[in-house]
Amino acid sequence: MPPTHDHHPDADTCAEELRAALAAHGITLPSLGVDLPTFASRYPTRPLVSLGNCNVLTARALTAALLKGVGR
Repeated sequence: MPPTHDHHPDADTCAEELRAALAAHGITLPSLGVDLPTFASRYPTRPLVSLGNCNVLTARALTAALLKGVGR
């Protein structure tokens, strides 16, 4: 039987923590979530967190937040 979403609550937690951290910088990635095909895989794999797509303004805001975090 393939693994189910319930076996990886840490992936859900990670995605929600990332969503909250991005929101603290005013950034929303609407497609952010756990990659469901990794739960259906027959091979042992770590679940993936899908960041999804974003527009240029969001990408620039994300870049600025990351650079600010390293003091640049």
